[in-house]
Amino acid sequence: MSDGEPAVRRRPKDRKAQIARASADAFGSQGYHAVSMEDIAARVGITPAALYRHSPSKYDLFRDAVLGLGQMLVDVTAFADNSDDADPAMTLRALTTALVDATIANRAAGGLYRWEARYLKDDDRVTLVHQLKVVNQRMQRPLLTLRPKLSSSQAWTLSSAALTVIGSITDHSNQLAAGDIRTALCAMAADVMAAELPAGRRRAAPRPEPIVVGAEAGMYEHVLFESVRLFYENGYRNTGMEDIASAVGIQASGLYRSFPGKADILALAYRRAADQHSSDTAAALSRTADPEAALDEVIDEYLGRVMEWPDLPYVYFTERHNVPPADLRVLETIESSTTDAWARLVTAARPEMKIGAARYAVGAALALTVDFRRLFARESGPESVATIRRLMEVTLLGRPTVG
Repeated sequence: MSDGEPAVRRRPKDRKAQIARASADAFGSQGYHAVSMEDIAARVGITPAALYRHSPSKYDLFRDAVLGLGQMLVDVTAFADNSDDADPAMTLRALTTALVDATIANRAAGGLYRWEARYLKDDDRVTLVHQLKVVNQRMQRPLLTLRPKLSSSQAWTLSSAALTVIGSITDHSNQLAAGDIRTALCAMAADVMAAELPAGRRRAAPRPEPIVVGAEAGMYEHVLFESVRLFYENGYRNTGMEDIASAVGIQASGLYRSFPGKADILALAYRRAADQHSSDTAAALSRTADPEAALDEVIDEYLGRVMEWPDLPYVYFTERHNVPPADLRVLETIESSTTDAWARLVTAARPEMKIGAARYAVGAALALTVDFRRLFARESGPESVATIRRLMEVTLLGRPTVG
């Protein structure tokens, strides 16, 4: 090339991979609706026009990102299909380690298939469900060899719960060295899959019935309840102030006189959940100085809230991107304080565990309650509540066997 000739700019060989990574990170950190093609192009360092030459729409990038993460989980566990003669305990450990390593490597984007997959079109959602089913089945084969007395539904619950525990690191931003995260997640997942499950209704307390709030409770409570229901059923972005007003039986103008916008209502719902969790924890700590007894109480209080208003925990985790920044800062302060209170109880009960790992155990235990409807799609009576409670105990205390 002569001095007068312009340099030829060649497209990087890994441009497709760059776009895939940038898309996954953007959707994972900001949510599907908040991301634009311009945002992704900027992350890659190309023009939007160049990005459109790679993909025709934001949805295509989103679908590829979500299903790409699902396929990654399928790929890293594929070795299990050829391990029929291997030690089942070794195979299960290898599967857990592979899934943990993949999740840590993709932490920023990992929440995509947990929270944003609801925006997939029907055929694409079927593909994701199949991907996760393959991973679950690969975990269940060695699990059932090790624990042949488990029913198929129990094995499914345990493998799904282990995946929830592993995926829980995408729900929070607590900092810990990668090696320590790996150790903590592998241990918690192993404990969950070894957990002895309650036989029948071992706990006397019945499941609390979901609350139903009507106009007689006053407009504030009625609006809060109907808003959360609509956010759960339709998503925040697909719910308008007119929808909320219609649900509570008033004109939209009347709703606007009391609430500036739906973001303010969402922030109020978040504040309600965070304050309840914090106050319930404080009340339990005031009643006993024994850390395990206090953990028993805070688990019961938290589960009771979840069962009374099951839509709220899911909305709390899925719509976080839409909470106004000022409100989010306050929420993060409350959450951090409450998580630390739980974590100190865990370290008091388990002196060998450091506070950083205990925070991850708390995050995993809370994730199990958020996934309650997925873990128990076919059964949601007192037995399933007792099971989720048992799994929370195992995650926090590391005691899979009873007694």
